[in-house]
Amino acid sequence: MISGKGRNSRTSVETTAYYARVLKADIPLAIDVLSDILANPTFDPEELNREQSVIVQEIGATEDAPDDRIHDIFSETLWPDHPIGLPILGTRDTVGGFDHAQSVAFRSRHYLTGNAVVAAAGNVDHDDLVALTEVHLGLSGGQRSQRPVAKATNSSRIAVVNKDTEQAHICYGVSTLNAHHPDRFALNILDGVLGGGMSSRLFQEIREKRGLAYAVYSFTALYQDTGEFGIYAGTRPENAEEVIRLVQNEVEKIAEHGVTAEELDRVRQAAKGHLVLGMESTRNRMTRLGKNEVTGGEILSADEIMERFNAVTMDDLKRVSGEVLSDEKVLAVIGPFEPSSLEHLV
Repeated sequence: MISGKGRNSRTSVETTAYYARVLKADIPLAIDVLSDILANPTFDPEELNREQSVIVQEIGATEDAPDDRIHDIFSETLWPDHPIGLPILGTRDTVGGFDHAQSVAFRSRHYLTGNAVVAAAGNVDHDDLVALTEVHLGLSGGQRSQRPVAKATNSSRIAVVNKDTEQAHICYGVSTLNAHHPDRFALNILDGVLGGGMSSRLFQEIREKRGLAYAVYSFTALYQDTGEFGIYAGTRPENAEEVIRLVQNEVEKIAEHGVTAEELDRVRQAAKGHLVLGMESTRNRMTRLGKNEVTGGEILSADEIMERFNAVTMDDLKRVSGEVLSDEKVLAVIGPFEPSSLEHLV
């Protein structure tokens, strides 16, 4: 993907992206450099060792940030037998366990034409970009790599990490729709109603009304064949059980009764506003195009996306909330607790 300030890369659950943000005159150079990185890496052993050390330090930093680490634990518990549940950074053992030969073999297996997507946004001509890519991006031919289907959890699960933290960090949720499911727009609105801002049910009930948490919100992450819908809250350990119960109550209420007309209108307008404002960023446009192509989703214009949001009805929200939020739940907690002390909550 071509965007970002300078040159950089990032890795997410399903993709690794290399990107650059440049002037129009420098597009050929950017394509040349990025293509060389992908197709002709040297994997210098000294650089590899240095980067392994950096990643190990990053893993340590994540372990020291329980509000980040709890999301990894949640995903690991949601998909315990699938790579999608593994932490993006890896572990100390996995990061320290590969060498130059393994790096070369990995690139040869996965950096294939069938897996590659080039996305761009801004002052760029499509035909010119295609021509540059054909000249410079000399990846090996090959079909898209297949992966096993990420099956949903079929039983309630709990994971508790006993750690002497001042706050209990909580994630509670379910596996959900994939990135191209037609109900994803309704799910987006449910996310906004439940925990998408200061007007959301969770924020009002847990923070404003009761003062039990500084941070409380819901979130979604949609992938090729599955997704996750979750709720995060950080609270004092002595309030953890009460907060979990309140989260469960709000989830049950919205699953049983759906949302109000006022909530639908408010969150739908906010979603459309967020979309339009996000379109002002070429990086956001590039990322959206690339992600949709990678996950097999539709390439929709802003007007088409707003039409999809406008089409969501009260009946849609009640149906989707009932289907998604009635599934078996996963609870992940970091705090000064023995696992057995919270087992009764799932």
